[in-house]
Amino acid sequence: MIRHLIQRWRQHREQRLLSQFAIPDVLWALTLARYPFLARRHAADLAELRRLCSFFLATKEFHGVNGFEVTDEVAVAVAAQACLPILKIGLDWYDGFVGIVMHEGEVIAPRETMDDDGVVHAYDETLAGEAMEGGPLMLAWSEVAPEALDRVEGFDSVYNVVIHEFAHVIDMRDGLANGTPTLDTAQARDQWAATMESEWQWFCAQVDAGANTVIDPYGAEAPEEFFAVAVEAFFVAPNELRHEQPRLYRLLAEFFRQDPALDACGELRPQNH
Repeated sequence: MIRHLIQRWRQHREQRLLSQFAIPDVLWALTLARYPFLARRHAADLAELRRLCSFFLATKEFHGVNGFEVTDEVAVAVAAQACLPILKIGLDWYDGFVGIVMHEGEVIAPRETMDDDGVVHAYDETLAGEAMEGGPLMLAWSEVAPEALDRVEGFDSVYNVVIHEFAHVIDMRDGLANGTPTLDTAQARDQWAATMESEWQWFCAQVDAGANTVIDPYGAEAPEEFFAVAVEAFFVAPNELRHEQPRLYRLLAEFFRQDPALDACGELRPQNH
């Protein structure tokens, strides 16, 4: 009896939130048109993505900084890209934070680092986005807006700051930013570690050789950055990643429970190695 009442209450709450934060047809169509990698997904995936976006908007708080206005178009653009990675694994992967801080443009952040001799060096870092454990998550709209895709069109590497930063959120769910998300079994963790290390070393060798890669060369900085940029490529350019690093593609497909190269409308390319 009690279980039945709880289930009914949850269903009622979900319906209320879906109604309260429903995304209008025109706005949803505009979002898909602006971000073609979303529109390539099949109808069932898009329907679930739209539903998850409503829950995302209901549970996250957007804050514009220095007069930047977070319009419905801005919020839905972020939500749609953020919800794509958790389409099949659930929105609870993002339960660890609430706030999303939006800037008009990139942010200059002061940093400090200590060298091996104990000398502290100060420098400035330009940020398009930043994810911190417990939040908030920061994004620069200039790097999220559809025009940002036009600036990198023709580049060999994929660029998507929203997916990148939310990949970090997924990575940090266990409190560690190390390129290894929470996995259920020791066997899964061992398989992940072996595959990611091998794929990262191959990728770093390509970057060192000056070869063009689907994954952004920034991934050579550290395993956690490799994971984030690999997730970008997995969702934005799945056919290309599947062709270039098929073992990495299969590992991500198993974790995210998605096969975007297969789920997207279009033909598959043959695998490379």
